[in-house]
Amino acid sequence: MGSTGKRLAAVATTLSFDKFWTWLGGHANCIVRAGTPEVVLLDHDDFHWTLITEDDHTLVVQLARAKDLVGELLVFPAEIAYVQVEPSETDGEWLFECIVENEKAREVAYHFVMAHEYEDGEHRREEKWTH
Repeated sequence: MGSTGKRLAAVATTLSFDKFWTWLGGHANCIVRAGTPEVVLLDHDDFHWTLITEDDHTLVVQLARAKDLVGELLVFPAEIAYVQVEPSETDGEWLFECIVENEKAREVAYHFVMAHEYEDGEHRREEKWTH
């Protein structure tokens, strides 16, 4: 059979939020955008991302230009049931959705679009992009 030129639909996978957050710490410069249903922070050549553990209940995702804060997201990990991972609609980008579930609903509380898919480990030093 010949190729039809259509991209096959990828199956979404899941991982724990703890595993995702630990991995994200080694890939902060790979974030393309991050947000909630109400707000989205977009990467830019002049910006950098910082991930902070504020306390046992609150994580912070900051986007800054030099030392000037552009925006930040507060993440409450206790609310997150799991992270769903799938290719985004933009080639080469991957969507990581932090899912909150309760008896009545399943919703995306936070999302991160990354420049590459999930893989174990951090970038080698020569691969890491820095400002």
